[in-house]
Amino acid sequence: MTYTALKYLHALTVAITLALFLLRGFWMLIDSPRLQARWVRITPHINDALLLFAAIAMLVVGSLNPLQQPWIMAKIIGLLAYIGLGTVALKRGKTRAIRVKALIAALAVFAYVAAVAVTKQVIPGVAF
Repeated sequence: MTYTALKYLHALTVAITLALFLLRGFWMLIDSPRLQARWVRITPHINDALLLFAAIAMLVVGSLNPLQQPWIMAKIIGLLAYIGLGTVALKRGKTRAIRVKALIAALAVFAYVAAVAVTKQVIPGVAF
């Protein structure tokens, strides 16, 4: 697979991840039983596996080392923060207030990771 094809696959799976997270976040906010549907618990994991595959394949095909590319390391750290906040928002938050705050924080981290991806800067808008 070419780098360009992997990049498009990665971007598509990122968009799907965001759409699914927003949908599940909305369902969490309204206490919808849909959040417990089997497909809702499985589909995001399948998509995220494809996203991870595309990301790793892009690193391999592009001969990119995250230790030598600070912006890639920033994306990885941001991804870990997004995952942690997302699990609090959708499942592990003990109160609704905690889940809402985690949801907002997860979306802010998602926006940061997306900005890093577009600008290839650890602090988007600030060149070093």
